[in-house]
Amino acid sequence: MTMLFFLTMLFWISFVLVVYTYLGYPLCLAILKKVRTRPVEKGFCQPQVSVVIAACNEEQTIIRRIDNLLAQDYPSDKLEIIIVSDGSQDRTVEFARRVEGGNIKVVVLAQRQGKAVALNEGVSLASGELVVFCDARQIFEEDTIRQLVVNFADQTVGCVSGELMLHRNRSDGIQVEMGAYWHYEKWIRRNESASGSVVGATGAVYAIRRILYRDLPHGTLLDDVMVPMQVVMQGFRTVFDGSARAHDVVSHNVSQEWVRKVRTLAGNWQLMSFLPILLAPWKNPCCWRFVSHKLLRLIVPIALVALVVSSALLDGLLYRCATWFQLFFYGISALGGAVPATRNNRVVNLSYFFLIMNVVALAGFWRWATGRSNSVWQPAYVEDNE
Repeated sequence: MTMLFFLTMLFWISFVLVVYTYLGYPLCLAILKKVRTRPVEKGFCQPQVSVVIAACNEEQTIIRRIDNLLAQDYPSDKLEIIIVSDGSQDRTVEFARRVEGGNIKVVVLAQRQGKAVALNEGVSLASGELVVFCDARQIFEEDTIRQLVVNFADQTVGCVSGELMLHRNRSDGIQVEMGAYWHYEKWIRRNESASGSVVGATGAVYAIRRILYRDLPHGTLLDDVMVPMQVVMQGFRTVFDGSARAHDVVSHNVSQEWVRKVRTLAGNWQLMSFLPILLAPWKNPCCWRFVSHKLLRLIVPIALVALVVSSALLDGLLYRCATWFQLFFYGISALGGAVPATRNNRVVNLSYFFLIMNVVALAGFWRWATGRSNSVWQPAYVEDNE
């Protein structure tokens, strides 16, 4: 194999991988939705529901969260709330116990053991036919639980993901682009759901049939991907319902988003080490979706490097144009990082954000490869302040 042939193949394979990941896969889903729509047969359904919240140092939000759940448009005698404090060192337990009793249970883990252990403990105590998972930080709309539940009238549905509505508290650029990214992500999930199953849930708002829950391995970072995928591998669908909504504020700046995304992308590598059968199509009916949606995004940064190197070493007008385009793209991305004021320009901000997200993917791989993906979880607002 000549070097010229190798570089040519490297360029085109890298190009196809990047284009397929961000454009080709969504296009395939849009076509699949047209030719094989699988609507959810919603219906009246009011089973016993247990809400499980893993909380760590959430004194600022825990009472508001409980009040929000108690105000749900769902029969109070069929709603159970389980708060699992994972080694909280503030007044989370004290505040939660002020309202404990009746349909509210407070479980205290004296030592920090991680979110996975806390969720396992909460589900083991749940009496509901359905389990709703949520965080202490976000707020549900009044009918969120009811909107989740009606999907379970369809016996093929085993897990339902709601929609996280992100709001700005100021108009800085990163919030605009994070919102744009989240809209893109939710569009993909809607189309995955309409044509079969999504390959993950929104961690702030999702529900499963309790009988389908499998204990999470200690140190699991992405319960909202592992749990839905375990449901799928038991022969049930995981669907997305945008009418079941939770509300939160968009990350304030890149450093906050960096912490969250590094953890998330490290969690994807960890997930494949915990459940390698996710990559086996004879075991995982959503293998193509999982690879396209989750795995390829982890590989794109390598493809981007290969793309610029190979195009720079190849002769011809096409490759020269490709090289100059990439250098221009990375140049304006660097400008956005060096001169924050330039991010008021939408092109600069989009380029900068795209570059940051792919650098984060490399950082996530490094975190996983160096054995730090099993670290104990931190609550959302703590992560945002790091």
